[in-house]
Amino acid sequence: MRKINIKVGAPYVFLKFIRLAAFSSLMILVGCDQSNAGESSTGNIRGYNHVANQNVNWFAVNGYRATLTGNTCCVMIPNKWRPGLMAHIEWEVDPNPHEKIPMRKEGFGYDQEAYAQHKAKYRHYSTDVLIPEYDKSGGMNVHFLPCRQVKVYAGITSYGADTYPIKEPTDMQEPATCEK
Repeated sequence: MRKINIKVGAPYVFLKFIRLAAFSSLMILVGCDQSNAGESSTGNIRGYNHVANQNVNWFAVNGYRATLTGNTCCVMIPNKWRPGLMAHIEWEVDPNPHEKIPMRKEGFGYDQEAYAQHKAKYRHYSTDVLIPEYDKSGGMNVHFLPCRQVKVYAGITSYGADTYPIKEPTDMQEPATCEK
C-alpha cells in the first residue's frame, strides 16, 4: 500500500478558494435569471400625504414597505401597463402627530406608558387600487387622500409636472364623516 502525502499549503488553499469563487459566481448568475427581464422592472416607491394634521407613519405597496421620507427601494412594476393592473396598499396613520408625549424622567426617549397610549391610537388601513395607464414604468408614487382614499401613479412623469395626473393639494382637511 502506498502512502499519499497531501500538502495543505498556500497553493492548495488558493485552488480551493478559486473553485469556491467560481461555484459561487455560477450560483449567483443562475439566481439572476433574466428570462422574465422584459416583463417587469424594479422601481422606487415614493409616498405623498395630502391630509393636513395626520401623519402616514409607513406604508407598503404589494408588501414592499416604505416611508414618506423620500424614495424607498423597490417594488416590481410591469414594464407595460395592462387593464386591471392593481396595487395592494397598506398604511399606518398617526391621527394626532402633534400630541405632546412626556419624556422619560430619567434617560432618553418618551415615557413608555405615555408613548404606548399614543401609539394605541394609530390606525391601520389597506386597499386595492387600480393603477392608471402609463407608457413606461418609473416607480410607484402613492398619494394618501382624505377618507382613506389612495391614488397611485407608476409612470415616469414627476409629481408637480403639468402632465402628472394627480392634482390634489397637499393640505386637505379630513372631513368629520366620510362617504362610504
